[in-house]
Amino acid sequence: MQGTIKRVIRDRGFGFIRSADGQEIFFHRSSLQQLNFDGLREGEPVEFEMERGEKGPRATSVRPSKA
Repeated sequence: MQGTIKRVIRDRGFGFIRSADGQEIFFHRSSLQQLNFDGLREGEPVEFEMERGEKGPRATSVRPSKA
């Protein structure tokens, strides 16, 4: 899936991605691949996989967008 970084909560170690279809998806810093959590910027394009978490959708394998 593709999306953009919507919000990063640095002191908590997580953030949210807005998917191409407008869905808000949680991600944890441990799901990042080839990305530096402290260097993430809002609006940065990313690709990711998605799974169902306890509280809703969760992004896994978050990586830089190739598009």
